[in-house]
Amino acid sequence: MRNFKMTVEYDGAAYCGWQRQDNGISIQQKLEEAIKLITGQKVSVIGSGRTDAGVHALNQVGSFKCFTKLPVNRIFLGVNSVLPPDIVVKELEEVGDDFHALRDVKSKTYVYKIYNQRLRPALGRNYSWHVRYPLDIGKMKKAAKYLLGTHDFSCFCAAGTDVKDHVRTIIDAEIKTGEEGLVEIKVESHGFLKYMVRNIIGTLVEVGRGKREPEEMKLIIESKNRNIAGVTAPACGLFLKEVKY
Repeated sequence: MRNFKMTVEYDGAAYCGWQRQDNGISIQQKLEEAIKLITGQKVSVIGSGRTDAGVHALNQVGSFKCFTKLPVNRIFLGVNSVLPPDIVVKELEEVGDDFHALRDVKSKTYVYKIYNQRLRPALGRNYSWHVRYPLDIGKMKKAAKYLLGTHDFSCFCAAGTDVKDHVRTIIDAEIKTGEEGLVEIKVESHGFLKYMVRNIIGTLVEVGRGKREPEEMKLIIESKNRNIAGVTAPACGLFLKEVKY
């Protein structure tokens, strides 16, 4: 039995998310099917974490164990040859038997892209949230500082989730601006709750629009109440950027 680590990039628009679901096609399913075609072995690909329907990844990490004598490069090229064009394995390596893509994660970084301009963009519209109203980036940065550290983030957790522990630690929260109204918000944490990043983004945008003051972020977190926080940002603007081990 050999253990493999893969780094995967994908456009999540056509998928129900990373994890296998009964109601649609997932990234995990497509990877497992491709590996079986090349190795002849049924495998289970373990991801560094789930991404929701419509969310993209620049560097998702997965691992799988397989009985095969094929060299790594042949598996790498073969799997990419049968994957759909919106999924690509960027790296594949054989690792020690004890490596586990989920259990060994130290932190994950997500990036959210917003186009803050009056007119909606024609290009890139499937990979960003178009916010036509002016955003006060300075206020958003002030609000983001309240996210840092270890907190109970129940206020940003999707309703109905079965996760009981809502305490998470946010290591970094950074907001950058670019050309043509591009705003990129980066959030790094040891772990995330369902919809946590998207709910944070929605709340930051409300601060940027002047609907909330930056100091309200502290009160929102302390409330532990999802109804107090802002809207859920669209999935199309969210990217899993990096997984650290």
